[in-house]
Amino acid sequence: MVPAMEILRHGGSALDAVEAGIRVIESDPAESSVGLGGLPNVVGEVELDASIMDGRTLAAGSVGALAGFEHPISIARRVMELSPHAFLVGDGAARFAAETGFSPCMLLTARSRRVWQQGLPESLSARGRRELRRRGELLPMVRQAVERISQHGTVDFIARDANGNLACGVSTSGWPWKYPGRLGDSPVIGAGNYVDNRYGAAACTGYGELVIRCSTAHSVVLYMRMGKSIRAACRSAIHDLAPLLATHGGAVNIVAVDRENRSFGVTSSAKGGNYWVVSEGSATPEKRALEIVVP
Repeated sequence: MVPAMEILRHGGSALDAVEAGIRVIESDPAESSVGLGGLPNVVGEVELDASIMDGRTLAAGSVGALAGFEHPISIARRVMELSPHAFLVGDGAARFAAETGFSPCMLLTARSRRVWQQGLPESLSARGRRELRRRGELLPMVRQAVERISQHGTVDFIARDANGNLACGVSTSGWPWKYPGRLGDSPVIGAGNYVDNRYGAAACTGYGELVIRCSTAHSVVLYMRMGKSIRAACRSAIHDLAPLLATHGGAVNIVAVDRENRSFGVTSSAKGGNYWVVSEGSATPEKRALEIVVP
């Protein structure tokens, strides 16, 4: 958070702050669900998703299923600013990254490789793991592995600058042992990320497939547009997810900021959780508890 806040304190833009803050997390190999050292898909490849959005112009950029590049948040911003598109995925996103000056790197660390191997069937030999890319059937293995998921997550950043402009960014490696090419909510504008200066911003973590179906981040901002308080908007979005959560299980977390720069976080999980807030006068980040709303 420190680089992001320094940018804001020196008059920088919300977009610059969001990108800088997320890049720190993407470069930390100890963060197993974001960037370098992210947990790989079922064939052992780390695929990254990210999105960034400008609340002043509603411009947005996203990349999905991106392999071999450490900073998907920066590549998403280049998509927004340099291309006529909003969303690039897979090989196309990697080609764009290389063309716009990003250097490829190895994302799989020794630690993330060990975790990946532990999630595969015990009967699978070392040779079998090496040949997974050519295997015809992956779906049964994916279904078995994801039932054991105990760790995955996302980094969400929302910033408001001195000019009152909001920006939001999201970055993740998504579910470990996922099917190759899987996209969660993080790169999907309106699902895991949405911001509009006139009303506020929201970002999500958790069960991305459900968030996509409910367009949760956009719903939070829409509820604020309709006149609901930030707290009521987040609670309403969780209740929208109730039928899906009841059917599929899992949890969804939402963090949001309104146009008055008030922040709020909510979760559908009975276990709760935390988010962090840094204001202009803060010396250190303030940890706040997510409000639990079990639908």
